[in-house]
Amino acid sequence: MRSVGWRALVALASTFVLTNAARAADAPASAACASVQDFFATDCPLTWHGITLYGAYDVGVGWVNHGLPENGYNYEGESLVNRNGNHSQFLIAPNNLSQTGLGVRVREEFLQGWAVVLNASTGINPQSGQLANLAATNITNAGLPRGSYSFAGDGARAGQPFNDEFYGGTSSAPLGTLTFGRQRALGTDAMLAYDPAGGAYSFSFIGYNGLMAGGGDTQDTRWDEAMKYRVSYGPVHFGAMYKFADGQGGCYSASAAWTAATCTAETPHNSAYGFDLGTAYGKFSADVVVQRINQAISVLNPLLGPGSRSAPYQSTLNSINTNPINGANLIGTTNTEYGIVTDNTAVMLAAKYAWDPFKFFGGYEHIRQTNPANPLGIGATAQGGYLLSGVEDDNLDSPKIVQVFWTGVKYAYDSKTVITLSYYREWQNDFRVPSTCSPAAGFRSSCAGTLNEGSLYLDYHFTKRVDAYAGIAYSVVSGGLAIAIPHGPGVPYYYNSNIAPTVGVRFTL
Repeated sequence: MRSVGWRALVALASTFVLTNAARAADAPASAACASVQDFFATDCPLTWHGITLYGAYDVGVGWVNHGLPENGYNYEGESLVNRNGNHSQFLIAPNNLSQTGLGVRVREEFLQGWAVVLNASTGINPQSGQLANLAATNITNAGLPRGSYSFAGDGARAGQPFNDEFYGGTSSAPLGTLTFGRQRALGTDAMLAYDPAGGAYSFSFIGYNGLMAGGGDTQDTRWDEAMKYRVSYGPVHFGAMYKFADGQGGCYSASAAWTAATCTAETPHNSAYGFDLGTAYGKFSADVVVQRINQAISVLNPLLGPGSRSAPYQSTLNSINTNPINGANLIGTTNTEYGIVTDNTAVMLAAKYAWDPFKFFGGYEHIRQTNPANPLGIGATAQGGYLLSGVEDDNLDSPKIVQVFWTGVKYAYDSKTVITLSYYREWQNDFRVPSTCSPAAGFRSSCAGTLNEGSLYLDYHFTKRVDAYAGIAYSVVSGGLAIAIPHGPGVPYYYNSNIAPTVGVRFTL
């Protein structure tokens, strides 16, 4: 692997990050930069003939009291309590307030009141120069003993050339904007708008963990092959989104003794849809977002292997009742993942209010997860085109209910200094049958549990484009949410809390 310093220089020279671009296609155009002086003195856009280049570079240093060796594919850092974190360390902290990357946005009028809109954007890790790719963090740890893991996580950015968004469409002021392609889910748009920390990985649980934004799973914070429509009328705005089924469904059998010859090829049914209804009146705004995702995939851990606590490969099984499905894997395990599949329905309510010099934020989401009506099989496609060599379609004994609450406040100390205080809470029900969850009986991931995070940070702007920040996050997990490896009686986190102070700088294009 190339040195961290060399990769950082490459990233600085060739990439920048997209900042909050939710609803960017509908935003009124600002005057383009007229000179180099304008560029450094203001936040004018770099626009030429309707083409705008945008982004930022965000990197810092941090310390965690329960962390892991760094992984060059990781774009989120290690601020949140981690199931495998086992030691304190200093580390390079990437993308603390914004995702480092580069974006190109086009808006070109072709008829009076009508415009073509395009957006292509990707994320890059400032500490390594790698494309943002949490799937690869699992791949690089596959087969290792748990104590030897580097950071591993799950996310929608999985090494795609355009791992954020890649879409095109048309826009009209009275009729709205219609686009098609890879796009942020409506829940992701709402998270960026109503999170007091604006989705900052180092200081926001709902930004770091895409559970809320993705309507139940972080891989669904972005939808491929998706149609999206937004329109505003006076103080009211409306959005609708539909994802067409894509990829492949793999090969599946409910039998305990199955082979490549006896399993059934599955058709993907991974469609999704969502709606957003909101209002913005004066200094107050609020949104209600509903999302339904079929065959949502969650990747919890790297594949087990010869050096791990189990078999040479991780077989397909039910993590609640621990019934293994026997037989050799239908595909090789190289560059593959192990996924838990559910059907998810999520309802979110969020609001914010400005009362100078304060801005108040709050929100709540209710997520219901069930076993998929249409199972996925071995060889099914996950984000980034990665294949699943292990699949759980019957992970839930009963519906799993996950709830997320957040609140926070921003305080503008002066024109250059903003202080943000945030609190986040996730909790789940006891969906194990029979319900035998207690410290004496032992917890599993199907038991009720909670995760709490609080954060505080200061952001100081030297100019419109350069700012520095410093802050701290504390997170703690308990019960079923504190189970690291769900199978069998459940293997708990090494440590159930994490303290993560961070400082860094950001340059915005």
